[in-house]
Amino acid sequence: MSTITTIAELEKIYSIKPVLASTAKEIDHIAPAYQNLIELSPFVALATIGPEGLDCSPRGDLAGFVKILDPKTLAMPDRRGNNRIDSLRNIIADPRVALLFLIPGSGTTFRVNGTATLTTDPDLCQSFAVEGQLPRSVIIVTVETAYFQCARAIIRSGLWDPTKYVAKEAVPSTGYILESLTKGEINAEAYNSNWPARAKTSMW
Repeated sequence: MSTITTIAELEKIYSIKPVLASTAKEIDHIAPAYQNLIELSPFVALATIGPEGLDCSPRGDLAGFVKILDPKTLAMPDRRGNNRIDSLRNIIADPRVALLFLIPGSGTTFRVNGTATLTTDPDLCQSFAVEGQLPRSVIIVTVETAYFQCARAIIRSGLWDPTKYVAKEAVPSTGYILESLTKGEINAEAYNSNWPARAKTSMW
């Protein structure tokens, strides 16, 4: 195996310079066109870094759930989850974050890099209320770079192509995975049968 160890080696392999379209799209704020992408997105991958290493957390909500407070500032609710709070711990330790927005049916993705803080501001939390439920905290992101990504990855993966969807029965169930990892301490059948009702009452 030939390992690339220097920037010079890397640049020799990728010697073709980026075209204007690849560089002009990167700006330091949320432009109106980028605002549209954020408002259409119901899913964001949140990457953070901390003492324990890297973390990338899926964040799904109603489309437009990431609010644009101003061209340099985004706000994202922290909804109910598993209480591991890995991302939140990391933000407190190291504020650097990266966001990747996906839009169902579209090949366009949108990326934001910046720094984050956490807040429990009552008015801000209230603005994210769904079915009477408030987030316990809100992630505030200061935008440093923002840019859209071309559609190649989505097209190659066939992510939104129904003919390439994986059959549900082919995917190991959550209960099965937990039962195998805990050597039977968690019962797969019981976990799977209880999950729909539990999810319905703890979604927000």
